[in-house]
Amino acid sequence: MIVGAISRISGPVVLSEGMRGSRMYDVVKVGKEQLNGEIIRLDGDQAVIQVYEDTTGLQVGEHVSNTGLPLSVELGPGLLSSIYDGIQRPLPLLAEKSGSFISRGIAVPGISHEKRWVFSPRAKTGMRVSGGDVIGTVHEHHLEHRIMVPPFVSGIVKDIYEGEFTIDEPVCILEDGRKITMMQTWPVRKGRPYQRKMDPDTLLVTGQRVFDTLFPVTKGGTAMIPGGFGTGKTVAEQTLAKWSDTQIVVYIGCGERGNEMTDVLTEFPELLDPKTKLPLIQRTVLIANTSNMPVAAREASIYTGITIAEYYRDMGYDVALMADSTSRWGEALREVSGRLEEMPGEEGYPAYLATRLAAFYERAGRVVCLGSDERKGSVTVVGAVSPPGGDFSEPITQNTLRIAGTFWALDTSLAYRRHFPSVNWIKSYSLYLDQIQDWYTASGFSDWKDLRAQAMYLLQKEVELQEIVQLVGPDALPESEKAILEITRMIREDFLQQSAYHDIDSFCSLEKQYWMLKVILFFYDRLNLSMGKGIPLSKILKLPVKAEIGRMKELTEIGKIKEIADTIDSSLGSLEVER
Repeated sequence: MIVGAISRISGPVVLSEGMRGSRMYDVVKVGKEQLNGEIIRLDGDQAVIQVYEDTTGLQVGEHVSNTGLPLSVELGPGLLSSIYDGIQRPLPLLAEKSGSFISRGIAVPGISHEKRWVFSPRAKTGMRVSGGDVIGTVHEHHLEHRIMVPPFVSGIVKDIYEGEFTIDEPVCILEDGRKITMMQTWPVRKGRPYQRKMDPDTLLVTGQRVFDTLFPVTKGGTAMIPGGFGTGKTVAEQTLAKWSDTQIVVYIGCGERGNEMTDVLTEFPELLDPKTKLPLIQRTVLIANTSNMPVAAREASIYTGITIAEYYRDMGYDVALMADSTSRWGEALREVSGRLEEMPGEEGYPAYLATRLAAFYERAGRVVCLGSDERKGSVTVVGAVSPPGGDFSEPITQNTLRIAGTFWALDTSLAYRRHFPSVNWIKSYSLYLDQIQDWYTASGFSDWKDLRAQAMYLLQKEVELQEIVQLVGPDALPESEKAILEITRMIREDFLQQSAYHDIDSFCSLEKQYWMLKVILFFYDRLNLSMGKGIPLSKILKLPVKAEIGRMKELTEIGKIKEIADTIDSSLGSLEVER
């Protein structure tokens, strides 16, 4: 074991002498309290270490020992419903050992090594297996946890067992003597392998109308949610975690306020998953790294989360990863870079900021997993960005824009008007529209793209008309343009606006979204037809059916929404007859 000595301390960055033979990203134990750290620079026999715990009280001359291993996470049964810090230490166990405040130097395994799991084998004696093959299953809550052969391991099964085992006990022995347990360890900075990456052509249904209908993201896609203070980034991420149609959710609270993480930790165990009717926490892994925790661990938390997500992807599951927020992660990079006295880039961020962001987002994707049985899994990454003062020109936002496929721009002015989700429909976009057209058609929504295009045209036309209204007033507009303003108000208030806390409206099925927009646009088309026959707009807007359209979001039966279209037709038809 390589043992050095501390020669310099600068916040979370420690310089150690006598570390010749060490490798980049080796995990080290620093000082008498054995603080966790990672080598981030080597120069001769000197190693620069970022320490994942508070370095207060550390002294020059204390020993530094190299474990010879990269920062890794334990992967196996027991991950779901766990709450970790940035380096996969379970927070409930840390609380048991140290009380309200986490003591330094505590080493706790990521998953329980004592709990016994019932293993049901799938592989048989004499069968040839290779990396990614499922050799058996374990029930983790309601989910089938698939025990896989680790990547780059292959051989013929000599013995395979059935019964209760801990994650350290072998459940399969190969003919060459290698033992396979239910646990794998994997370095967090290295992406897990797969056979091939697939095109992102399947919609990730979130239940949020502004996302699914106007700016969709695919399974295996990437999305970013930038917004200033109070625009609802965290609520949007939590809503996506609750309602997105994935089997697994990994939620990373990266540098967020403690009270926001407390809301997540208390709310998720109480919420019921709409698909399984079981507590939402049973399909969730939470990584809580609040703003008062050590800054270096914040940098590691993103990699810990994406590695856990990739592990469940390899089983053939769809995983949604929520990173809230990547701005705090970038700030951690900036602080450590400053301590290392590196040449700063724009606004003090390191020159490699764009590379690190790209490397993280590129680990998203929908893939054909390793293994002889063809399994398909996906990791969808949604990253919140907190630009200072809501300035979208700052480096984190701009560099993420180059990578992310969907851009959900949150607007402070919409938030102040209590319009939530406060997604600005003019600034936002999705690059996946053409790729998911076939998916929408196969799902029975063949004219989805036409409806979306018409809605977006009207919303853009409204912006132009509002400029005229501000100059000369609404009375100067012709009736046809007044009708556009009225319809866009209905699209905004009756369709795009959605309450995350409403019993019915918090989740909106894709079919309901489709028919809600179709009814509003049908009303617009029918309204224009009636106005062409001489019916004044003011008379049309007094019809009771307009209030029924406003109440569509509270309806649960699709049939009742379809009936509103018939009511529109008959109401306007009666006006035409009266005339």
